[in-house]
Amino acid sequence: MSILLKDRKIEGVIFDMDGTMVDNMMVHHRAWQRILAKYGIDLPLEDVKERIHGINEEILEREFGDRFSPVERKAVADEKEATYRQIFKPELKLLEGLPDFFNYLDELQIPFGIGTAAPGPNADFVLDELALRPRFKTIVHAGHVSKGKPNPEVFEKAAAGIGVPLEKCIVFEDSPTGAEAASRGGALSIIVTTTHEPQEFSHLNNILKFIENFKGLTLL
Repeated sequence: MSILLKDRKIEGVIFDMDGTMVDNMMVHHRAWQRILAKYGIDLPLEDVKERIHGINEEILEREFGDRFSPVERKAVADEKEATYRQIFKPELKLLEGLPDFFNYLDELQIPFGIGTAAPGPNADFVLDELALRPRFKTIVHAGHVSKGKPNPEVFEKAAAGIGVPLEKCIVFEDSPTGAEAASRGGALSIIVTTTHEPQEFSHLNNILKFIENFKGLTLL
């Protein structure tokens, strides 16, 4: 089945994970704060939010220079992600309304999958702790792609996994980078405002709407 939105038939849905399915971006900041402090850089949480972004190993090189070898940077990056999972586990839950929205998509017979920039262990953590894996027709994470967002590769692979052309999908995202990836792939996007303000997406023309959560959401 398909639905008609913005004069376009929508036949599939792709979800980003971090900040979209779970509200976890502040948990990442807290994990970075803890790891940086362990290795000698004490930052207020607001400073972590402002300056710690990007690929883990690149963050470590930027903050610590040549203190760590590439192998050591990978180990510290893994330590940061393990710290994130430890902090988040007691708080882990889906955004409000999302289980009902999954059921709604099932009723419409619209297939849905995940296209996330999260590393595999973090994606597995959310999916397995919440017993979500069977809900999705396909799950694509950072370990499955060679190019990160805003390249649309992760969404292209997720669309292929649900058997729907990307331009016939809606992509749920929370970040301008992710929404740009959807745009580059020809997909419309709905933005969950857990992490970014609507004005940060003003340069994109593929945004259907902004939502705080999935409570009561329909696509008709």
